[in-house]
Amino acid sequence: MVFPERDVKSPRVTTKMTILAFIKIKTMKGTRNLAILVILGLILILGVWGCSGYNGLVKQDEKVKNMWSNVQSSYQRRADLIPNLVNTVRSEATFEQQTLIQTIEARYKNLSSVKVDPANLTPENIQKFQAAQGELSGALQRLMVVVENYPNLKSNEGFRNLQTQLEGTENRINTARNDFNAAINAYNTKVRSFPMNLFAGLFGFKVKEGFEAKEAAQDAPVVPENIMNK
Repeated sequence: MVFPERDVKSPRVTTKMTILAFIKIKTMKGTRNLAILVILGLILILGVWGCSGYNGLVKQDEKVKNMWSNVQSSYQRRADLIPNLVNTVRSEATFEQQTLIQTIEARYKNLSSVKVDPANLTPENIQKFQAAQGELSGALQRLMVVVENYPNLKSNEGFRNLQTQLEGTENRINTARNDFNAAINAYNTKVRSFPMNLFAGLFGFKVKEGFEAKEAAQDAPVVPENIMNK
């Protein structure tokens, strides 16, 4: 009776195969571990970069809010001068432009309704604020033009002091507006730059709007003829 031959391998061959299989398993595990480490490293880098970017956006946003507070403070300083200015002008018997004074008072009273919270600096609110302040600025400019026709009022010490304070306040306002716009530009640049714009949108940081220069803003104020008539 003939039996089939067995495929008998020597112990040396078996050991070699076992070692190769072990090495293959180790290599697969090493490759997998390396991939996991790479992924974890990328997540860590993105996490650190994301935190740094978020903190940078918060810092820029807080700077914008701080600059806006300076803007409102400067405008409020001017508003605080209005009552004294109106009373001083009215006290001058030769000044008869009640229509202009009433316009200034109306614009002044309207300011309380357009104060903007730093956390709510929407384009609409900025435009409303700028429009209200611009109306008062125009009325004050017309007043200064009309005053040129009243020597007694021009020589009034109280009026001169108020005029000097107003001029200084207008300079403060211009500086505050420029600083605010600079902060807005820096913030918007960061928010819109890639890849920070991805994180900005994710965390709710939106592009903000600053002050816009009005057309013919540097032109001399126009004084209606009916105001100039005594």
